Amino acid sequence: MMRAVVSLMMIFLLSTGLESQAQCSICTKTAQQLGEKPAKALNGGIIYLAATPLAILGILGFRWYKANRDMF
Repeated sequence: MMRAVVSLMMIFLLSTGLESQAQCSICTKTAQQLGEKPAKALNGGIIYLAATPLAILGILGFRWYKANRDMF
């Protein structure tokens, strides 16, 4: 059962597009005023800043899962 859940999560994560829109409304207005190239750089920076805490949470979740494997 757990293997199926993990497999479905991996398929979902891998099927999402690499180029996503990660801007709030204020950042979008600022990016529109900057132009095309700086807007892409701003979007990449936002995604980079969001990926770091998500990676930390993923590592903590994996360590928790390994420590409590017998519960599943």
